[in-house]
Amino acid sequence: MAGKKPDNGVGNEAAEGDFDYLIVGGGAAGCVLAARLTEEPGVSVCLLEAGPEDRNPLIRIPAGVIKLLFDPKVAWQFTTEGSAGTNGRGIFAPQGKVLGGSSSINGMIYNRGLPVDFDSWAQAGNAGWGFQDILPYFKKSERRIGGADSAYRGRHGAIPVSDNEWTTPLTDAFIEGVSALGVPRNPDYNAASQAGVGYMQRAIENGRRVNAVRGYLGAARKRAGLRVICEAHVSKILFDGRRACGVTYMRRGQSQHHTLRARREVIVCSGALNTPKLMQMSGVGPAELLQRFGIDVVHALPGVGRNLSDHYGARTVVEVKNSPTANELSRGPRLGWEVAKWLMGKPSILGLSSSLAYVFWKSRAEEEYPDLQFVLSPISFKAGLFGVPDDFPGVSLGVWPHRPHSRGFVEIRSTDAFDDPVVQPNYLQAAYDQQTMVAGVRLSRKFLGTPELAPYVVRESVPGAGLQSDDELLDFARQNGSTIYHFVGTSRMGPASDVNAVVDDRLRVHGLEGLRIVDASIMPDVPSGNTYAPTLMIAEKAADMIREDMRGL
Repeated sequence: MAGKKPDNGVGNEAAEGDFDYLIVGGGAAGCVLAARLTEEPGVSVCLLEAGPEDRNPLIRIPAGVIKLLFDPKVAWQFTTEGSAGTNGRGIFAPQGKVLGGSSSINGMIYNRGLPVDFDSWAQAGNAGWGFQDILPYFKKSERRIGGADSAYRGRHGAIPVSDNEWTTPLTDAFIEGVSALGVPRNPDYNAASQAGVGYMQRAIENGRRVNAVRGYLGAARKRAGLRVICEAHVSKILFDGRRACGVTYMRRGQSQHHTLRARREVIVCSGALNTPKLMQMSGVGPAELLQRFGIDVVHALPGVGRNLSDHYGARTVVEVKNSPTANELSRGPRLGWEVAKWLMGKPSILGLSSSLAYVFWKSRAEEEYPDLQFVLSPISFKAGLFGVPDDFPGVSLGVWPHRPHSRGFVEIRSTDAFDDPVVQPNYLQAAYDQQTMVAGVRLSRKFLGTPELAPYVVRESVPGAGLQSDDELLDFARQNGSTIYHFVGTSRMGPASDVNAVVDDRLRVHGLEGLRIVDASIMPDVPSGNTYAPTLMIAEKAADMIREDMRGL
């Protein structure tokens, strides 16, 4: 091997040298690729992560997400630009900045989306991305705990997918009530059909979060071919003509740049907000934008940073009785008891994912597939103070349009590699999104107003009984809604004939060599669900494609 021999393991010390593959971003996709590519004998990989190792103890505690999102040591503290759709508000949009990426700080919900989502990718000219093509990679990435349909679910993958160990009488009554309204009970929304109501599935085992680091990198760290460097902020992709040949990285507060060279490929796995920023900083993107900042244009690619899509949700909150909620269990002596139960491996609020139950349903009878997702959480927060529970026992029912039409963009803010990008999702810009959101809030009220829930619900706190018209409910969503952290699309996959496509169906950047993108940014549209499971699938499929190219297949 040319250059410096890579040390195995994880470290914060700087390194320079040559590797077969450089992976920029140690999130879910980066961890999968590092593990899979180093299964090949003699292959060297360097995985670079801007954040620290995943040693913060809150990462292992599922409920720790409430604190982790606000910790700049492990989360990028991004804020979107204001827009008419949010009444001018910027929306706090943290993303994982730690080994494991957002798999270390997310709500741990495991939800693939609808088969038709992926079939539409294939129909748009992306061969090999239809649902039946990618189903084996969903199965390969998961280890389903409990009952499962083997035709759809995996049993031997890296990420455990479990059912809730902790529930409440209110949660059970919610499911019964929604079912009585004609929404079918669905024991597995990741199998043949998504539509219905039931209990949430999550990437948790024995009350502990299992992030992509624990799922994928454990055995890989022992391989001589893998080097993991944390706290390495990649500032630029290097090119030899039109071929990506390396990266430069640095540490915050330090002026020294370190250089790594890639003999085969640079693979960018920095997420839908940071990937386009790095591409643009490196001279790949809309020519006008690059020229505005005095960046030499390596390759004019107008789609870099465009097509940003995200789920934007609004929450209905009710005060409740006769059933425990995290609002009261997270305070005083009760919290001490919950901690003790968690330490003993017993069901506890500390071991909860962000939601207990779900509903996938239609805003209009004529819809062929569910176009709304609802999540019931055993907690509610004070207005404008996410992370601070209400003083009363409360639960919240969040809702968002599955397949929003609004599109935004990500652009560099300056030529400073440490400046946050400009993030403009244009939430609720499209009339369809506005109408579907209002329908979702109305359905939320209906789902929380069933006879089965009457023994538990005291009153509606948010949005409040005084808001009834469509305009009032839309304004409520604009003023109080938030991101669901499902940013995708800024390096859209598509054929070369699509002027706004960034990568082809093998995730190679159009018009360049030796450069691939493997993360949520390549999704043409946001799936009808959460993005963690699809990101794992994409990385597993990408690993196979890269290995095929490695072998000349």
